[in-house]
Amino acid sequence: MLTGSVLLAMLAWRPASLESAQEPSVQTAIDASGVAHEPGAVVRFRLNDVAELAKARLTALAVASAAVGFLLAAPRPLDVGLLLRTLLGAALAGAGSNALNQWYERETDAMMSRTASRPLPSGRLSMSAALAFGIVCSTLGIGVLACSVHPVAGLLAFLTMVSYVGVYTPLKRVTSLCTLVGAIPGALPPLIGWTATGRPLSVEAWVLFAIVFLWQLPHFLAIAWVHREDYTRAGFPMLPVVEPDGASTARQMVLYGLALLPISLLPSILRLAGAFYFAGALIVGGWFLAVAIAAARLRTHALARRLFFASVAYLPVLLGLLVLDRTPV
Repeated sequence: MLTGSVLLAMLAWRPASLESAQEPSVQTAIDASGVAHEPGAVVRFRLNDVAELAKARLTALAVASAAVGFLLAAPRPLDVGLLLRTLLGAALAGAGSNALNQWYERETDAMMSRTASRPLPSGRLSMSAALAFGIVCSTLGIGVLACSVHPVAGLLAFLTMVSYVGVYTPLKRVTSLCTLVGAIPGALPPLIGWTATGRPLSVEAWVLFAIVFLWQLPHFLAIAWVHREDYTRAGFPMLPVVEPDGASTARQMVLYGLALLPISLLPSILRLAGAFYFAGALIVGGWFLAVAIAAARLRTHALARRLFFASVAYLPVLLGLLVLDRTPV
């Protein structure tokens, strides 16, 4: 109910850029670009803004990672209700953390071409509405996990939010090591799903954490290389910014890809999955490593983009193989 109230408030919130403009008529409304729309179109426009504020695709990836952790750890028969509560809590916590991240970075987002059109720097949503959305969603998500799933899952969700918003986000303005720090909250969702079943954090759970952690690093470095001019304008000392020749970036892309390949095979060795997963992980991991090596060798914009898209494809494929060939508990 609280989340619904916040969403409705955001849909009704007038952007600051329009407060001095002429009041739209009953039949039409005007968005931030000055284009007239029917009222239904405005609602869709605002819902799109809420989805962008929550970084819907990133939140969906975190929820999927939590689902994988849950499915690998859960005994049979599967408790569907517990799974749904886990995914709801993870989705709310993720959406809230992403909103708080954008609220914190609203000024630097306005300096970068790839983020200037986001709801806050563009003025389509107010800062107070974004802050309220982030706090309410984060609180509800952590509360759902802690009270109706498992206390450890709620604690991990809280640590995810704190490390992402309170540590990684401010560190982006300070050091290129922020990439390593940011990979920690990004790798915690599988542990949230795992502990939601009541199982303790075992070696198998930490292997899931390591897979997602290592995957993020070539992914982040590819983004930083493609958008290094944007990061320079915003004053973010990402590795491709502080070392423009790209030598360290290239070296780290390959090293993390090399580390990821054997780590991704451990679920089969630990009997978390079978031979089908092992073969699939070996194939997709070898392909991902080959793309990273090509990007590192030539250091071109096009190959960095190719590595980014390869990373986007790699993780869902790997996690899908893991779920399909998981060993029953």
